[in-house]
Amino acid sequence: MHRKRYLAALLAALLACSLLAGCGGAAQEEPAAAEGSIGSVIGYPPKEVTGVIQWGAGGGTDSLMRPLAILAQDLLGTNLILTNKTGETGSVATQYVYDQEADGSVLLMGAENPALYDTLGISDLTYDDFECVLLIGDETTGVVVGKDSPYNSLVEIVEAAKSGTEVTLATTGTGGLPWEAAAMITGLTGAAFTQIPYDSDASAKEAVLSGACDFTVCKVQMGYQEYKSGDLKWLCMFSTEPVELMSDVPTVIIDYPDFEKYLPWGPFYGVFVKEGTSPEVVQILSDAFSKAYADSSYQTMLGYFYINPLGATGDEAKAYIDSWRTNMVDILTKTGAIQ
Repeated sequence: MHRKRYLAALLAALLACSLLAGCGGAAQEEPAAAEGSIGSVIGYPPKEVTGVIQWGAGGGTDSLMRPLAILAQDLLGTNLILTNKTGETGSVATQYVYDQEADGSVLLMGAENPALYDTLGISDLTYDDFECVLLIGDETTGVVVGKDSPYNSLVEIVEAAKSGTEVTLATTGTGGLPWEAAAMITGLTGAAFTQIPYDSDASAKEAVLSGACDFTVCKVQMGYQEYKSGDLKWLCMFSTEPVELMSDVPTVIIDYPDFEKYLPWGPFYGVFVKEGTSPEVVQILSDAFSKAYADSSYQTMLGYFYINPLGATGDEAKAYIDSWRTNMVDILTKTGAIQ
């Protein structure tokens, strides 16, 4: 509860700052680009930029993007209007942004999912069709079971499944976090699981808490409170080093060293524009969002959400996404999930 009150206060403070800044500029018919910026020379940004969030209001992606946008819009000197366009593993929003002009007036604010759209038959688009403005961060994930589960390690789950015991995984469907992680486990251990679909990571977690499913794969931010209360047993982390807050939870490579080449692994979040957007506009956006990202209030919020900060732009961001995709395609090919 203390964490929720803190986050609510932090978001309220950021919103208040944004409103005050808006009042201070009320005499201007159109917000101007930041003084001395390239935008004042090339006519960017326009009076309004739209940010399209792939997932629903109040979700993990939405909660990261809104405070970042509040900070970035003042640095850009324009209004940044956010909208949620959900559906089809984020591909509705991705397609919408791609269908707009490549002028930087519409931004895609999303997670890792488009990196695999083409391989999973969800869409022909991938992040190769966009320029990364800012790669915000990624998350550590792990295997969790209910407190009364008979399983006390990933090895026990794998061996049970390989022996013919039906082991159920609470998933969110093809391309979702538990599905991706299960593909990794299957590809490297040979164990297969019965996947039971749920609407969200939260409902998948609830299925494990209630005993309806044997296990799922959970983000640290999603399951930390249940870790502290003892309602969830964390069996391992998909990381090369223990998570500081949960140092008693082993990394997966202790029992399965072959995982190391694919780690660290987890969801990532970023801001993108359509390919073909001029380099000058991409640079203006990257500068503004990078400064917003570096703001102490935003860094504090990332910490409270247990996000591993990246702050990558340009070639560094592209290399990260390409590596993430390469690893997942390799795993999915090994499991037979894709050809």
